[in-house]
Amino acid sequence: MKRAERIALYGQGKEYRRRLLADVVRDRWLFLLLLPGFVYFILFKYVPMWGVVISFENYVPYDGVFGSQWVGLKWFRYFFSNKAWTRYLSNTLILSLLNIVFYFPAPIILALLLNEVRSVKYKKLVQTFLYVPHFISIVIVVSITLVMFSSGGIVYRLTEQLLGHPIKYMTDPNLFRGMIIGQTIWKETGWGTIIFLAALTNVDTQLYEAAMVDGAGRLRRLWHITLPAIRSTIVLMLILRMGSVLDTGYDHLILMANSLNRKASQTLDVFVYQQGLQQAQYSYASAVGLMKSVVSIILVVSSNKIAHLMGEEGLY
Repeated sequence: MKRAERIALYGQGKEYRRRLLADVVRDRWLFLLLLPGFVYFILFKYVPMWGVVISFENYVPYDGVFGSQWVGLKWFRYFFSNKAWTRYLSNTLILSLLNIVFYFPAPIILALLLNEVRSVKYKKLVQTFLYVPHFISIVIVVSITLVMFSSGGIVYRLTEQLLGHPIKYMTDPNLFRGMIIGQTIWKETGWGTIIFLAALTNVDTQLYEAAMVDGAGRLRRLWHITLPAIRSTIVLMLILRMGSVLDTGYDHLILMANSLNRKASQTLDVFVYQQGLQQAQYSYASAVGLMKSVVSIILVVSSNKIAHLMGEEGLY
């Protein structure tokens, strides 16, 4: 590189640093608001990452991370040599697929319905009631489900009277996944509408007026104006959802699981919880968790690449 080119690049870098410093000084209060979240992610998300090294060790708490024996890929081979790993993986994938098919579109549909409400007061009232379930603990949600669907519950007795025989909602493994998805939809759909409603506020109202002049009905306006306007947001949320395909949430499943529905309730998250906390197999559980994280990263990157090929901006 010639000396003149190096001087030009240095000058550009110096100008960039000067502008960056000026922006930081100008928006110092916004950066100050960003600081607590930044510190949180550093302390509780990035710093603990070094602990994944125990996935390659025979970790003993007394010896510590640096004193434990290095075993390489032993725990990964041990997991795949277990004949039950296919059951854990299949249960996880089936539950995640059901989540994507039934839960993911629910906030979108609800947001589109709320967007059609013309009364602002009524719309805000409905939104408030829809947000409330998100703040209810999953323990309370499961407790309500047990009261309503267990033997003697109102739903249990009602179906028994209508069908002539009871339906064992809480013990039938074939109904377990439906119960989990139903609880998720009831609890999180309202909260999930927030981001889509925010995206809908950016839709130019003149487009609706022009479409109405041309004789387009509500369905045509919805299909040709509203959905294309929030398509990028839907794609972005779907990409992020791909990162949690193997993450089904152990707390929800453990609360709903019992000895009779174990066939459907055993997922990778439950397996990690059982091995890590109940049986103190820290290295084994960490290895399975690391494998999940690697697969999630691959799915996010692949989904983002597919989004680019389809003409969408994607995540990055």
